[in-house]
Amino acid sequence: MDEEQQNSEAKMNLTTMRDYSEKRDFIRMKIDAEMVLKSDDQQLTGRCKDLSGTGMSIELDEAVVVGKEYYTSLPSNNPAFPSFDTAVKVLRCEELPSGKYLVGVEIVSVAN
Repeated sequence: MDEEQQNSEAKMNLTTMRDYSEKRDFIRMKIDAEMVLKSDDQQLTGRCKDLSGTGMSIELDEAVVVGKEYYTSLPSNNPAFPSFDTAVKVLRCEELPSGKYLVGVEIVSVAN
């Protein structure tokens, strides 16, 4: 096997390893912005810590129930862009050492 073939195979192996290790289909963007979550019986203010094409991580002062659905609004800091409004479903809620809660949600739908 010549050097060019070895380099080509090494690149393929690296790509395969990277593809296998990438578990997410979307890159998570760090946000750290205040947002609101609403349900029929609750309104919470939290901080969106990161956002992807299918979900987000939100830091809250209180725990929420896994499986519960909320409407969220992540305001824009640019008047040319509307707020990012979604319906989400809570997938996980874990207490942080600070006493706050990190909540992982799935985006069920995006408002137009």
